[in-house]
Amino acid sequence: MSADLPAARRRGVQYGPGPDALRREAAEFLRLFHHEHPAGGGPAALASRIAAVHAEIDATGTYRHTAAELAHGARVAWRNSNRCIGRLYWHSLRVRDRRDVRDADTMAAEAVAHLREATNGGRIRPVITVFAPDAPNRRGPRIWNEQLVRYAGYSAPGGIGRTGDPRNAGITAYAQRLGWPGGPGTHFDVLPLVIQGSDDKPRWFELPADAVLEVPLAHPDGGWVDDLGLRWHAVPAIANMCLEIGGICYPAAPFNGWYMGTEIGARDLGDRDRYDLLPAVGERLGLDMSSDRTLWKDRALIELNRMVLHSFDRAGVTLADHHTESQRFLTHLAREEAKGRRVGADWSWIVPPVSGCATPVFHRTFDPVQLKPAFVHHPEALLRARGEESAGH
Repeated sequence: MSADLPAARRRGVQYGPGPDALRREAAEFLRLFHHEHPAGGGPAALASRIAAVHAEIDATGTYRHTAAELAHGARVAWRNSNRCIGRLYWHSLRVRDRRDVRDADTMAAEAVAHLREATNGGRIRPVITVFAPDAPNRRGPRIWNEQLVRYAGYSAPGGIGRTGDPRNAGITAYAQRLGWPGGPGTHFDVLPLVIQGSDDKPRWFELPADAVLEVPLAHPDGGWVDDLGLRWHAVPAIANMCLEIGGICYPAAPFNGWYMGTEIGARDLGDRDRYDLLPAVGERLGLDMSSDRTLWKDRALIELNRMVLHSFDRAGVTLADHHTESQRFLTHLAREEAKGRRVGADWSWIVPPVSGCATPVFHRTFDPVQLKPAFVHHPEALLRARGEESAGH
């Protein structure tokens, strides 16, 4: 994909919007920043900053955010995340400014530092680490993993059977093609990071064990799932989305909040194309699985989610439940509306995958508008997550 970067530069490839679009987006963001942020200053300060940024774009084809602009832009991108129900605390996001980092080795070390800071002994803290942006004729670095911590997915020889998380089969195979020998072959082998520096090919980096907090999963009513050896990692740190602020794309900007229980219990462990545990749970509970009309799937799903909530509470690790988080989202809506701000939300993501109609967000309609700044999926990242190597610039 990007091994031919020198040739790409000779062809005059540009990463990001052209100068005119960049000038417009920069001015739009700066107006937002100066309106919302105490450090913004008055109309004269805004006019002066816009003029300086436009001059910088004219001279270099890009511009550099101040530290305050970057921090506010990252927080507002979380505030604008249509699919996130946990935005009430957007202003608490810790911003680690690492924009001068472009090489894979330093990025790997910073990603580990991010995980340690976010984990915080189980009291999870929202953190983002922002690496170098894309610039004209020079792309920024990339982290190709969907999240900083994910479990490997292995296909058995001949494609019959699977071990681990099928969602990550593509990036697992890609890491192996890069030279990763693979883990011990369990259902919960932590994947290495696959990182590509600005001027380098993708490389893999093992995560140290002390940077990955995992929670053993046990059911509050007894040991009927103990033989499954279930566990899950504590920090959901999205790694392959681009943070876009004022026309500038930061393609490597891993960020995390904390998990909501249904993300693990209903989706990660319950979905048929993930760990598909409903049949195993139904069998261990002795449920009548002869027909869907017995609602055995529903009962098994609830017990999986009880297990996740119980286990995280027992381990002292931050985890939201879907009823509380739904109420918090409505509080977020009320706060934003009181400030005259528009809130975009995707109903299909905001409504929890368990007991949706028992939560207050189910009975609301939402504005699907996508505001900026934003976290954006880039096609090349989605292709890499599937293990396809034809992606990129």
